[in-house]
Amino acid sequence: MQADRWFGVGSARGPENGVGASVVDEALVGDDPKLLIVLCSESYNLPTLLREIRTRAGDVPLIGCTTAGEIAPSGPTDAGLVVIALGGAGFAVETAYATEISQGLREAGAAVARCVALHDDLPYKVLMLLTDGLAGDQPEIVRGAYGVLGAGVPLVGGCAGDDLKMTGTFQLHGDDVLTDSVVAAGIASSAPFGIGVRHGWRRVGEPMLVTRSAGNRVYTLDDRPALDVYLDRLGLAEPPADQQALATLALMHPLGFDHRGDEELVRYIAGGDFAERSLSGIAEVPQSALVWVMEGDAESVLAATDAAARDSLAALGGLPALGIIAFDCVARRGVLGEEGIQAEIDRLAAHASGAPVAGFYTYGEIARTRGLRGFHNQTLVVLSVA
Repeated sequence: MQADRWFGVGSARGPENGVGASVVDEALVGDDPKLLIVLCSESYNLPTLLREIRTRAGDVPLIGCTTAGEIAPSGPTDAGLVVIALGGAGFAVETAYATEISQGLREAGAAVARCVALHDDLPYKVLMLLTDGLAGDQPEIVRGAYGVLGAGVPLVGGCAGDDLKMTGTFQLHGDDVLTDSVVAAGIASSAPFGIGVRHGWRRVGEPMLVTRSAGNRVYTLDDRPALDVYLDRLGLAEPPADQQALATLALMHPLGFDHRGDEELVRYIAGGDFAERSLSGIAEVPQSALVWVMEGDAESVLAATDAAARDSLAALGGLPALGIIAFDCVARRGVLGEEGIQAEIDRLAAHASGAPVAGFYTYGEIARTRGLRGFHNQTLVVLSVA
């Protein structure tokens, strides 16, 4: 811990009575708390959980969301609770939220971005966004925030989950349980933040041209129905029978497209229209883009974990990390398996040199450090806090 900044984590498995208070007690490792980040399974009674947290933390600013699994310092959890706390005079935090975002995603991103306040004595800033990934084309939220903040403030965060039910997620702000919303924390600090972004997927086969797409739907690839082309590329003996089967298959076979010569942007295929033979996701696949079917394995995904951690820590300018927050796509968890996700968290902890590691498994990841694009799928985003 630094004299003016601290970072604490509390965690628990299972929605037992009073667990919110005990986990907050564990996370509050210093005086003058500035922010609580609450990450939990949707199996909790969320209003009750927030009341338990408030009994210990009072009116400390709070954001959070439901998950597709949690990342605690001891390892991955399911149906669990993780609370991250930041505090000390070296941090200043303002929070915001927007509801009914499916009616205006870009406007919602712009509205919450205004919570990043000016602090001349705290020169380093980041905007954390936790959003309902089932509400529409998520890059629009990033565009809205970028339109307010420009290139000077990085964006980081992820899409809430619902334990892979894909029916509805929840966001938390203060005492309120929200849905179809985005919650945000504008964090200013006396020390740097670092962001690393890697996925570990690789291209398979020849590229395909997106010949018709709109929003988060792809209608045709190479002038043929997108669903048919995608399934043909996978060479399946039997096509998936329903949406759930298609979504499960797509966890291991996302689409990727070029992104300024960097690692490809990856897009998860969340489902399809079996009548019109289109593909749908939670983010855009641009028309006229060249796309590839992607694949990965435990080795490539763990190599990406190491690279994301190194990139994130290198941005701290030689300062040690107080803590690491990981926004990790649930699809990567599917590739790694139970032993692999424990190995991934162990690797992050090794890079952190004893600083706590926490976060959650997401339905999409936000990381914008340069340029306009900043929404990712099936990717690991690492935020290091100095």
